[in-house]
Amino acid sequence: MKKERMDCERARTLCLITTLARAGHFPVRETEKEAWYLSPFRSETQASFKVNKKINRWYDHGEGIGGNTIDFVCQLNNCTVSEALKLLSTQNPSFSFHQQPSIKLPESGASKLKIIRTTKINHIALRQYLKSRHISLETAQKLCKEVHYRTKGKTYFAIGLENVAGGWELRNKYWKNSTSPKAISIFQSGHKKLIVTEGMFDILSLLELMPTIQNTCDILILNSTALVEKALAYLKDYDQINLFLDNDGTGKKKTELLLKQSHNIKDNSHLYDGFKDMNEWLMGKTNNGFGQGIQDVFLLPQKQSCFAPDGCKEKKG
Repeated sequence: MKKERMDCERARTLCLITTLARAGHFPVRETEKEAWYLSPFRSETQASFKVNKKINRWYDHGEGIGGNTIDFVCQLNNCTVSEALKLLSTQNPSFSFHQQPSIKLPESGASKLKIIRTTKINHIALRQYLKSRHISLETAQKLCKEVHYRTKGKTYFAIGLENVAGGWELRNKYWKNSTSPKAISIFQSGHKKLIVTEGMFDILSLLELMPTIQNTCDILILNSTALVEKALAYLKDYDQINLFLDNDGTGKKKTELLLKQSHNIKDNSHLYDGFKDMNEWLMGKTNNGFGQGIQDVFLLPQKQSCFAPDGCKEKKG
């Protein structure tokens, strides 16, 4: 019993954000204090599962339940505390979570998505959505596909980008999600320069500004700040790395983490200071002309990798 109590103490201290990420769940929105997820316990379209980062506790507003890491595993697997500890320690007794924990997950909204087909972006609704984000069809087609998918017995379509693990990032005017497995996207052509962005519209915005940058730079899209550690293995191959992460608390923290990895990494977020990200900057500055600073940075080109948004429910034939 003493050993089990000690295991419980250690298990309770496991970071919930990391635990959720290793189990394939990622926040749909995040601040310095909290992260919101689509519930791991059921299918939903509005995030109701919250993690309080300060106290490392979760609460599911849809179920009216919450707790620590052990409580989460128990609820997820419908098991006892002893069984939860066994699940957590089976593959990684040290609880460091450097490896994937052997936790069986129920079907989430993402895992229930079925890709029906992918094609060249063509639908008028997708083109209109891109236009609203100041992204041309030509730019989006360099990196993205029109993805038709089925969920809950209904068919939809969106703009998507495939990640390195075969999953898809899907975006539309009304919906933002991804299919499993969640992973980074990287496009490599043997260049020695790398551009790292946080999400789809960041890289699309850069390509919209400088269409030829992909001829001289590789591109890495995190798809989630929770995947920064996964991206580290790719950085060692480059002589010059330029970061374009979000200007929020999480983006700043991840930028600081990456800057510590090497002297050849540069933070470029000051170029869109006052805006959350590159696309917000692009939308705010398009009508006023671009500053010289943002264009000068493109002396360091890049390659392609990204995804774009929009999707509407298909009408039944």
